[in-house]
Parts: sequence; C-alpha cells; structure tokens
Amino acid sequence: AWSIHENSINYRLLVILRPPCGHSFSLGTTEQLPASRSRIRVVLECTCSGEQLLGKTWCFLHRSGDGLLSDQDSYLLDTLCTGNYLDVEKVACWVQMLVASAWLLLPQSQHCQLTVLPSCQSCRFQLTGSPGRQITTEMVFAVEQ
Repeated sequence: AWSIHENSINYRLLVILRPPCGHSFSLGTTEQLPASRSRIRVVLECTCSGEQLLGKTWCFLHRSGDGLLSDQDSYLLDTLCTGNYLDVEKVACWVQMLVASAWLLLPQSQHCQLTVLPSCQSCRFQLTGSPGRQITTEMVFAVEQ
C-alpha cells in the first residue's frame, strides 16, 4: 500500500518470510497469547529423498548428530529465533541492520539520509532528501500458511 501527503510518501510492504532449506514453518496459536497472535515454530524437515535425487545435500533431521548444521544456518536460526520459534522482534532488528548497512553502499546515500524509525513488530525507515521531502517505508513480515 502507499499514500501521499503533501511532501511525504508512505509505503507499506508485505514481506513473506520463507524458511531456510531443510526447515519449515509451523503456525500455531497458544492459550497464553491473544487469538490474533500466533507463534511460528521452526521445524526441521527430512530431506533424505531430495538427497538421493540431488546428490550431496544434508538432511538436518537424520544427520544432526554428525554436526552437519553449518555455522551459517546455526547463526541465522540463533539470530532470528528464540528457542524453536521465529522471533518477530529479532527478525525486525536483523532486517533493519541489513538495510542500514546496505544503504551506505548505494550512491543515493550521498544525497538522502536513511533513518531507522522505532518499531519492534515491523521495520520502519525514513528517507530524507531535498528539503521538506520524506519517504517512509514500513516492512511488515508474514509467513504463508
């Protein structure tokens, strides 16, 4: 969605999160959370049949004792999850950090200032360029059911 107000433009983007290879998301509500909030469990999946078809891939479910979970996969899950559940606040912080770091590498960063706006359930950014012009972007995260 987007809207225009005098000298500002607001964008709202829906970002669909996908689980890493060898994992899936399982959506479920708990009695402790309001009905509108769900917990997204990160579940290991068996990829043994894919291993036979694709060659040398690793099934995290059946070979986890071999220590095959790569450092990158482990880091990503530790960074984005609390226990076995996706943590939307951690996801928002991680994306904010990535966008702010990537922004510095773009030529536009010389002409516009990027400000990360406070938000713990989504990512909000504001670009300020020529005097009085602002672009605000909000990224809202979701998973497919």
